[in-house]
Amino acid sequence: MAVKVLVPTALQKFTNNQATLECSGSNISELFESLEESCPGIKSRLCDEAGKPRRFLNLYVNSEDIRFLEGTETVLKDGDEVSIVPAVAGG
Repeated sequence: MAVKVLVPTALQKFTNNQATLECSGSNISELFESLEESCPGIKSRLCDEAGKPRRFLNLYVNSEDIRFLEGTETVLKDGDEVSIVPAVAGG
């Protein structure tokens, strides 16, 4: 099963400067593990010590925020697109 992952510029140093990756996983948690296997070091940037997404990151599955779905247990299907979007603050 292939899931397309859109990687922000700030994390592309872990992906050999690739903005898009093909990974596998039946849910977001498994996707994090798949990303770590292919891009060592990226998981610690995405997840806290408990394995939950870091507060400054927003994750979307097909444009739907996972916070309003099932969080890291959000089910992924072949062809889904996961976007990793850093939170932006300012004033």
